[in-house]
Amino acid sequence: MPPDPELVAETRDWLDRAADDLRAGELLLGAAPPLPVAAAFHAQQAAEKVLKAFLTWHSRPFRKTHDLAEIGGRCVAIDATLDTPVRRAAVLSECAWRFRYPGAPRPLGPAEAAEALGLARAVYAAVVARLPGEVRP
Repeated sequence: MPPDPELVAETRDWLDRAADDLRAGELLLGAAPPLPVAAAFHAQQAAEKVLKAFLTWHSRPFRKTHDLAEIGGRCVAIDATLDTPVRRAAVLSECAWRFRYPGAPRPLGPAEAAEALGLARAVYAAVVARLPGEVRP
């Protein structure tokens, strides 16, 4: 039986949005001058959205949160092989809030933002590899 078209569309929409966040992060990091805080925020958003795509595909509800350990833990409960990329990407959670507002403990530099984007790309690739072709962007 073919998958539910609405489920396919919703999952793909999460994946498309995650890909857009990756692209936005790369553009912001490549700007002159670079915008590393904004790039790292988009890295976190990409990781969050790709994990939510995985949960959507598996019809698992999730609450509104930026906590990648929480969201990722729900994904690992479905597919334990996601443990390593999810665990590595969990550090991105703080990029959703820590560096974006006045009073941040220290500025985030381009090298750290590039590392954040690398973590987000890795979790994106890991999740997409575990989804069927009909939902992939």
